[in-house]
Amino acid sequence: MKKTFYSNGKLLITGEYVVLDGAKSLALPTKFGQNLIIEAAENDLIHWKSYDHDGSIWFKETIPFSSIVEKKRYNENHNIKNTLIEILHEAYQLNSDFISKSKGYKITTELTFPKFWGLGTSSTLINNIAQWLEIDAYELLKRSFGGSGYDLACAQNDSAIIYQLVADKPTVENIRFHPNFTDNIYFVYLNKKQSSKSAIASYLDKQGDIEKTIKTINAITNKVVNAIEPKDFALALQQHEIEMSNVLELQTVQEALFDDFRGVIKSLGAWGGDFVLAISKDNPTAYFKERGYEVVIPYSEMIL
Repeated sequence: MKKTFYSNGKLLITGEYVVLDGAKSLALPTKFGQNLIIEAAENDLIHWKSYDHDGSIWFKETIPFSSIVEKKRYNENHNIKNTLIEILHEAYQLNSDFISKSKGYKITTELTFPKFWGLGTSSTLINNIAQWLEIDAYELLKRSFGGSGYDLACAQNDSAIIYQLVADKPTVENIRFHPNFTDNIYFVYLNKKQSSKSAIASYLDKQGDIEKTIKTINAITNKVVNAIEPKDFALALQQHEIEMSNVLELQTVQEALFDDFRGVIKSLGAWGGDFVLAISKDNPTAYFKERGYEVVIPYSEMIL
């Protein structure tokens, strides 16, 4: 019998990096996400296929049950396979039934966004596997990729959330976030996938007086969530960029790439890659396309 699971993608609007240290962060689930389809098979094998948004196969592999149980590592040409085995091994540790009580599987994943966009290829997979096996997604994340878990919260919720780690435990507050100026907000893809792991490692090297930073970011998150006027929203985002620029010892993305932009641009997630948020009075699509940034998505088409 076929089973299908779905998880939302994510964008972190405030609190990038410092969410790891307990800062209050605004995160938005996206209209894009990933399906996981499970079907029965034989011979103690998993036949795995992963499809990109355009129907092309980006990963295809057959994995024996024994490789999952033993957490077998293949050579460096099989990085994706090794990562998948690691996730499935940790899932097996949490619920062994899917191996011990099965003869095999045909498993398909389907992204509804291009996988290089950074909207949560890994987090949607982990959440889908957790749904399938009825295990704790946060525990599976902790044992495999690590991270704050805000992306899992987006995978599981269909509205804006305030996410915070309190005593290392995830707390999720669903909020209504529909400011009347969402027509002025756009998401722009910077044409390169950023490695979250290396970005986080760099942050941990430079975080300095983190308690002071957390207080500042918490206050800014509150301003962003409660902004009624676009000017207040934009000013809060600008303050966030300046604060994180000082922490990371990096130029803001607006200084580095778009210093003549009439409006405010904010980095999202790992600085230097994936998407940025732009807010401006006029539609900025032509501005970005002239500079080679072809993917410009209005708020209404991106956010659930």
